[in-house]
Amino acid sequence: MIRVERRGHIGLLTLDKPRGNAIDPPLVEALIVAARELGEDQGVRGVLLASAHPKLFSPGLDLVTLVEFDRPAMQRFILRFAEMTWALYALPKPLVAGVSGHAIAGGCILALTADWRLLARGAQIGLNEVKVGVPLPWSVAVLLKASLPPQALSRVALLGRNLADEEALASGLADELAASDGFHAAALARLEEFAEKDPASFAGIKGSLREATLASMRAEESARLGAWLDSWFSEATQTRIRAIVASVTKK
Repeated sequence: MIRVERRGHIGLLTLDKPRGNAIDPPLVEALIVAARELGEDQGVRGVLLASAHPKLFSPGLDLVTLVEFDRPAMQRFILRFAEMTWALYALPKPLVAGVSGHAIAGGCILALTADWRLLARGAQIGLNEVKVGVPLPWSVAVLLKASLPPQALSRVALLGRNLADEEALASGLADELAASDGFHAAALARLEEFAEKDPASFAGIKGSLREATLASMRAEESARLGAWLDSWFSEATQTRIRAIVASVTKK
């Protein structure tokens, strides 16, 4: 599901799941546990979030699994997905996302929790929820607004475009581009730049910068979830999701 390794003062959090790291309940639970353990480990000065699949960071939610969920099960999943987002976003250590391959929808959300997103040239990143027919969960909308410049929000959230290279950089979805060759080393080098800072100072500054965003996420996620579920279980959206699942399972 995921690999958690410690190499000196660096923690490696590697997504390694069938179907290209599609996000399902076990992966969400594993990431919550890993974020807590790495956050509490005093020997870890920084964390690299990466993928074992070189061409795919994550395609987003595992629709093959989730399409069979009833409303209570889906409600539980989205609440835990929100808690996973909070846990990664609140990590007191530096978190660098090494996005070596495509990061779509939920994959993009994972990357957005990081302090720095290194994107491989040619890899696409974006949120396509509007094309599927569901709004962004509340915590994701808040995270997006805090992470991207205002002029990029329509392109990313309302048009649902996947961006690459300089377009991704200009939108704020990526902070830096790197070639595929030597990508992992480049990600580690950027993480080392963060990790060399005083841990208490870094944690204090990061906490201050993200405190209001986290408070907004936590305050309204549950209250806003009903409208999201109504959209997810609408006839039109379920038809689109089942069509996507049918196309995926044929491959």
